[in-house]
Amino acid sequence: MELFTVKRALNFYVTLNKKINFKLYLFKNLNIKIMKKLFTLLAVSALGGAMTLGVYTQLQPKNENQTENKISSLPFVQAVNYSPTANGGTNVDFTTAAEKTLNAVVHVKNTTISRGYTSFEDLFFGRPQSREQIGTGSGVIISPDGYIITNNHVIDGAQSIEVTTNDNKIFEAELVGTDPSTDIALLKIDANTELSYTTFGDSNSTRVGEWVLAVGNPFNLTSTVTAGIISAKSRDLSGRNTQSFIQTDAAVNPGNSGGALVNIHGDLIGINTAISSQTGSYIGYSFAVPSNIARKVVSDIMEYGNVQNGILGVIGQELNSKNSEEFGIDETEGFYVSEVQKNSGAEISGIQQGDVIKSINGVKISKFSDLRGFLNTKSPEDIVEVTLKRDDEIKIVNVTLERLTTIDVPIIGTLKELSPSELKARDSEYGLLLQELSTYNKEDWVADGVDEGSLIVAINDIKVNSISDVKKALKEYSNRVIRLTVVKNNGEKMVYRFR
Repeated sequence: MELFTVKRALNFYVTLNKKINFKLYLFKNLNIKIMKKLFTLLAVSALGGAMTLGVYTQLQPKNENQTENKISSLPFVQAVNYSPTANGGTNVDFTTAAEKTLNAVVHVKNTTISRGYTSFEDLFFGRPQSREQIGTGSGVIISPDGYIITNNHVIDGAQSIEVTTNDNKIFEAELVGTDPSTDIALLKIDANTELSYTTFGDSNSTRVGEWVLAVGNPFNLTSTVTAGIISAKSRDLSGRNTQSFIQTDAAVNPGNSGGALVNIHGDLIGINTAISSQTGSYIGYSFAVPSNIARKVVSDIMEYGNVQNGILGVIGQELNSKNSEEFGIDETEGFYVSEVQKNSGAEISGIQQGDVIKSINGVKISKFSDLRGFLNTKSPEDIVEVTLKRDDEIKIVNVTLERLTTIDVPIIGTLKELSPSELKARDSEYGLLLQELSTYNKEDWVADGVDEGSLIVAINDIKVNSISDVKKALKEYSNRVIRLTVVKNNGEKMVYRFR
């Protein structure tokens, strides 16, 4: 029994051993086959990858172009190459403009003498005391021989004007002329050497968002440069449609008045004039007289002694959605012509009541200050191209501008400038014709012998011979007439006083 068991055990072992060896053999052969297949697969994959990479490399420029064209064809999306330039971006360089402007901007000091009572004793004994009052501002040299442009309010009422250049040289300045309506004044210094100066740029071509520099002397801090952008154009701060400023967010403070507003090339595009502030200091907005207006004023002062304004010969108002509905038109931008003055350039050219002026010489007219700003750069006898809309049709006409010769004066009426020959015929060297009486107390005027045709020779004790003289006289008393000197039609001279 035991022998049989041992024998069976040996046979089972031998059989088991053969099966194990056979399975090992099969496993070994299987591993070899798998490894061969794996190696083959890897080789094929590597070859395929290399071929794909080669094809992709060859086709890559074509795919990029296809992608770019696809993006460009999508609505509201444009594929652009960003490259910062001098007109914007992150690499704007102000150093060239600053270097060109700093030596052309001067410090202006005006001295006025005021008389008043400094104590009760002086008042009691009637002993007024004289005191010096000093004001400061800035100015811009515009020619190598020493002509300087500044604001009228910087030198208004000054008994003496002193100019200090950027290299600390001091000169006495002569007042050549002023224009209060644009707040521009022209000074002259004799330096006996050529001075650094800045050249005028074209303010009409400036754009909202354009970088600018303000250069001046705020708070007596000489040679100060601040930067900003043009925030808006054709701003009117008066509410009477008499102004057309460039608005900027470059910091401007007291003392900057009369200084330079320049573009990044250093070209003069404005004269810094005003700030919008409740504290007297800069809070975010400042305003400059456009260079085209300033250049026109300076040119007229040098040639004529006063400003020669060209007029179109139309009366009207700017459009908006409210008054457009009243006029029965669809336009909400432009200047609506409500009246054309007789024998004016506008009437001769064919402009009619109801026309809407859209542009002049390519300059867009959206509001009245646009029109005012453009006309302030033009002179009498200039010919301008007016684009207007009439009955849904666009028309272009050429208009010859005329010189403004009339002004409306409170209380009295419309005054008109006279030629030297007309004054000589009246045996007078100065005066303006009373062209039309005001409706205010008209009957009283006529009853006293003051009628149309009378000669107004002085306002507020200032002799008047031009529109600018009248403006200066009215400014003395905040646009009021206090005293009026009239030569009646019968030759009698009278002085009237108003409370």
